[in-house]
Amino acid sequence: MNNPFLSASHGIRASRVRHGWDARETKDSLLLRLDMPGLGKEDVKISVEQNTLTVKGEGAKESEEVEEGGRKFSSRIDLPEKLYKIDQIKAEMKNGVLKVIVPKMNNVFNVKVE
Repeated sequence: MNNPFLSASHGIRASRVRHGWDARETKDSLLLRLDMPGLGKEDVKISVEQNTLTVKGEGAKESEEVEEGGRKFSSRIDLPEKLYKIDQIKAEMKNGVLKVIVPKMNNVFNVKVE
């Protein structure tokens, strides 16, 4: 399969290659795997607005002496309308790895022949 982050041929558009991402398409769904080391499920927010899947993560500062914030992740993926069931997206965070399952619409209709 072509990398969907480099091409829109599989229905996903992205502006650049994302490191720490893995995307795979099956017959039934789009499977995303995101490396987010140091974050737990309480640090991750996933939303869909106008067919754009947004994943954000932010961890706490390691110490008060560090001026910068903790670990931050933010990415967006455009999901084509009428290709995915965005209201049925599922996600799981385990050991710093976020797995997102985006189910596909079943666009196959059987026509009765008379």
